[in-house]
Amino acid sequence: MAQVPHFINGARTVGVANATQPIYRPATGEITAEVILGGASDASAAIDAAEQAFPVWSQTNPQRRARVLAKWVELIDQHKDELAQTLSSEHGKTIADAYGDIQRGVEVVEFAVGAPQLLKGEFTSDASQGVDVHSLRQPLGVVVGITPFNFPAMIPLWKAGIALAAGNTFVLKPSERDPSVPVRLAELALEAGLPEGALNVVQGGKTVVDALIEDPRVQAVAFVGSTPIAQSIYAHATTLGKRAQCFGGAKNHLIIMPDADIDLAADALVGAAFGSAGERCMAISVAVPVGRDTADRLVAALQQRMEELSMGASDDPDADYSALVTAEAKTRVENYIQSGVDEGAELLVDGRGATVAGHENGFYVGATLFDRVTGDMRIYREEIFGPVLSVIRAETFEEAVRLPSEHEFGNGVSIFTRDGQAARDFATQVDVGMVGINVPIPVPIAYYSFGGWKASGFGDLNQYGTDGLKFYTKVKTVTTRWPSSTTSQLSFVMPEGS
Repeated sequence: MAQVPHFINGARTVGVANATQPIYRPATGEITAEVILGGASDASAAIDAAEQAFPVWSQTNPQRRARVLAKWVELIDQHKDELAQTLSSEHGKTIADAYGDIQRGVEVVEFAVGAPQLLKGEFTSDASQGVDVHSLRQPLGVVVGITPFNFPAMIPLWKAGIALAAGNTFVLKPSERDPSVPVRLAELALEAGLPEGALNVVQGGKTVVDALIEDPRVQAVAFVGSTPIAQSIYAHATTLGKRAQCFGGAKNHLIIMPDADIDLAADALVGAAFGSAGERCMAISVAVPVGRDTADRLVAALQQRMEELSMGASDDPDADYSALVTAEAKTRVENYIQSGVDEGAELLVDGRGATVAGHENGFYVGATLFDRVTGDMRIYREEIFGPVLSVIRAETFEEAVRLPSEHEFGNGVSIFTRDGQAARDFATQVDVGMVGINVPIPVPIAYYSFGGWKASGFGDLNQYGTDGLKFYTKVKTVTTRWPSSTTSQLSFVMPEGS
């Protein structure tokens, strides 16, 4: 059976593996390969390689580093069909979603190509008499990224692209559920001109994660995953004196005002809630219509559109969404649906038991719709990470603002309205990190920054944009004074008899 290894010091390697884990094709439930699970020694080997590469890469001038990243983007584009096919097969998302996964990551690397402009320091002439002050923005050293299964191309590219542009070297620990694309991306980076060891991929679980965090040579840790693990890793890394940015779960709301275009809102909700089978940290999982009439019209429109949704295998070009990543994920989502029923929510569309002809063993859950959900229910309080949309009805604008503001998570939120003042008030008042206005999934473009609030994010700086470059660099300030000694200097430069 094919094996997915580590990528350390410019080459694929099995390391000193003593365990493997199966890789499934979620659309069929078949085991297609296995990933080698590393241990502490493999993590150490990856850090060794990154440490050895750091002097060369960090001392490469920023413009030349940018050229390597630009070539990396070019190579990713040349291989995007191969990457998308692999990503779709291992993750379970449709081919179209797989292309989007890759493209969103590439856009951040394209932003990183412009890092030389953003890495410039500052200069003040004559800060005091004869004294100049300037600052330098320098790389940290070896940094680590720990990334989730749901975006196996995008989030590794977010992390590595910015870190490498700033002159750091990088060790990536991707999800063991879909590990092939990260290894292939590292190979393409090497082909683009990145020095051996500047980008390493080490496979594994908690043992590898702990080894990476605890190694004193690692200067920063960047994580994306569930909130309990994000909080734990943030506490662990910062206790050890490392920089950390750790992003966790979400419960994203979409508020629909009485003046909103219901057809537009329903179309947006169907895509935002059920695309990629809901396995997105920015998926909309809560719809908040304001007023009874708005709610009734919205629910009717959603039910109509959900009847037209197509669930299929990940390589089916007509599928709107496909399977969940594992059998365990399918069971978890179905248990949440039962929890909603048990707690009294009105189940309008039940996705349990859904199958795809010819792929009966795939990990499928159909699009699911609950109405009359209340704030004390598990399906509202907790992140489901599946194709489940809950409608929680609000009587007033103030209540609609309060719901996402008071929720434990604060990742993303959107409002659909024709009222500019309502939209402006909402954007100002809501206690959530990323806001959309008539935009269902408010993921910022690459030159802004991505990051949630409250239990959705731990750390002071966001993932990309200028925040990313600040996270992966440190500022050194230099104060300079040159004593006046013109005569002695001339005597030295023009000795007697010259």
